[in-house]
Amino acid sequence: MTEVFLTDAVEVGDDAFLVAAQWPRDHSLYHPDRSGRTDPLLFAETIRQALVYLAHEYYDVPLGHRFVAYDLDFQITDASVLQVAGEPHSVVLQARCATVGHRPPRRHGLRMEAVLTVDGEVCGHGGLRFVAVDERTYCLLRARNSVPGDRAATASAGGGEASATSVSAEAVGRLRGKDCVLERVEPGGEWRMRIDTDHAILFDHPSDHLPLMVAMEGFRQLGHLLANDGLSGDSGRASAAPYILGSCAVTCHLFAELDLPVSLAVREDRRTAGTRRLRVDAVQCGRVIASSTMVWAESAP
Repeated sequence: MTEVFLTDAVEVGDDAFLVAAQWPRDHSLYHPDRSGRTDPLLFAETIRQALVYLAHEYYDVPLGHRFVAYDLDFQITDASVLQVAGEPHSVVLQARCATVGHRPPRRHGLRMEAVLTVDGEVCGHGGLRFVAVDERTYCLLRARNSVPGDRAATASAGGGEASATSVSAEAVGRLRGKDCVLERVEPGGEWRMRIDTDHAILFDHPSDHLPLMVAMEGFRQLGHLLANDGLSGDSGRASAAPYILGSCAVTCHLFAELDLPVSLAVREDRRTAGTRRLRVDAVQCGRVIASSTMVWAESAP
């Protein structure tokens, strides 16, 4: 229960809600950055928790249904509001929901859009779309939308564990080595996700596929490393203002298996004055299982 950030929710109109949450001043995974700003992935996780709660409480989704996410996005419009102070942030989501692909009782489809208010200041917006389905429907979706492939052949082609080197936690903006989900495979320099199903936060409940929030963490960590030149050893970069994640959009295309390699392929890396835009795909068995677009912005020192 320590990972639940929601504190209250109330219906304020047709498909309109206010969802309250409290963000901790510190967190083992989603900790403040070196300038003292709250990790924006707390916003993404709060969006996820909010829609799950609203689905059960207001849209009659049975507790036993499986949730399958299609896409999640957020944008921070005023990062200064996220500065950690002497008390935990008081958070309110002004949420509006809509049914999409809704065929109850077996399939409940929902989309939520939310405006983020932190300590009384509007500072972002985001959204999430998913379906909640019964076990029979889940098995059909799982079989229809999974990555085909020969596990032995894929593992052999991937180069084996001996060629994969973990990236330092500092390079990806994390504090603990076990929180780093990124590794590099040589020869070739391929970026690959390191999936630890025993991680108490990223896998806080059993899953038979790669969860959306784990994929988002992989995208974020690679984005942090590239935007802040985490492998360059450039002392000039270290003294400059760090790049912070301003927006992120993730779309899931297929179920990703937990026992097959997931590579992260950079499709676009565009620099402009003060920003860096990255488009990254997660690939398994040669097929794109999820894609992301991130914008990193250089912050004030």
